[in-house]
Amino acid sequence: MTKFSYVMGLAGLSAALFLGACSTPKPVDTAPPMASTPSAPPSSGSNIVPGSAEDLRVNVGDTVHFAYNEYNIEDSDRATLQRQATWLQKYPSIRVTVEGDCDERGTREYNLALGARRANAVKEYLVSLGVSAARIDTISYGKEHPICTESTEDCWAQNRRGVTSVVSGGNS
Repeated sequence: MTKFSYVMGLAGLSAALFLGACSTPKPVDTAPPMASTPSAPPSSGSNIVPGSAEDLRVNVGDTVHFAYNEYNIEDSDRATLQRQATWLQKYPSIRVTVEGDCDERGTREYNLALGARRANAVKEYLVSLGVSAARIDTISYGKEHPICTESTEDCWAQNRRGVTSVVSGGNS
């Protein structure tokens, strides 16, 4: 046997083994197919009671954000407040408090005043959408209720907010 024939024989054997390994059939799954059950999207709150504080928070949205040192309602938050107004009209016995919050920059007094302007801006917008002003109270927490405590712009942006909270009349 020549050296060339020997090398060609090894190459052919290697190729056959390689191709044979690639063509090995996969085992057949004998388990019956699982019945697919439609699952509710995570935000649908399948265990959430309609008209509850959790319903407002999860399915409607309870928070809007503000730019640094501002209290005007951003265009990006108008949809959230529209959903809140629709939800409040659906549940006319519910009373809410709008909480105004600020980031850590500025004095305590300044941030309490800014938080009050933010809470009132949210209230006025909800009233402009048809919600009775008598159902909405406001409070300012200034910089006293941060949800993020890092001294970064991303964190400060999370803390500049208005939060609508159910205080009475909601379903438990």
